[in-house]
Amino acid sequence: MKRFAATALAFSLMAGAAVAQPVAYEFDKSHANLSFTYNHLGYSTTDGRFGNWEGSLLIDKEAPSNSSVEFTIDIDSLDTFWADRDTHLKSADFFDAAKFPQATFKSTKVEQTGEQQLEVTGDLTIKGITKPATLTVNVTAMGEHPMAKKEAAGFAVTTVVKRSDYGMDLYVPYVGDEVTVTFHAETLKTDATN
Repeated sequence: MKRFAATALAFSLMAGAAVAQPVAYEFDKSHANLSFTYNHLGYSTTDGRFGNWEGSLLIDKEAPSNSSVEFTIDIDSLDTFWADRDTHLKSADFFDAAKFPQATFKSTKVEQTGEQQLEVTGDLTIKGITKPATLTVNVTAMGEHPMAKKEAAGFAVTTVVKRSDYGMDLYVPYVGDEVTVTFHAETLKTDATN
């Protein structure tokens, strides 16, 4: 009987581990920045950012492949620090923000590629066009946040997007087709999770 009880306990513990769920984290927008750069005529690099976006993040520290991320970006929040250029980039020549007000990313695969590095593959949709995109994610920190006193994770994310893939090929190749996107963020475990 004791052997049966011990076996039952072992199976119940294994079952509990097997059904462990990824944990939800929320982005601390006061310590996050979604930015991009592109080459201008070979003379300079133009910088910009999106000030308004929403993201949902699930992290499974034990099995990173079970993690996922989704993003929605408000195209009208684009800011390249030059108002006339912003207006042009939001026009039908480029993002056509009036018709396509949002861009989205939804992960389809997460793979750990190094001790502190992940490769996140997903679907990137801009102007109604969906293409696969791969993000290189460096985990900058993970543990208890010294001020918030809760589980936290920090990330530095990069990817390169070809704007011509999304119907924005005006001035290519003189103005760079490849746009480097960088995202830095702190995240905190949500209060709703244990």
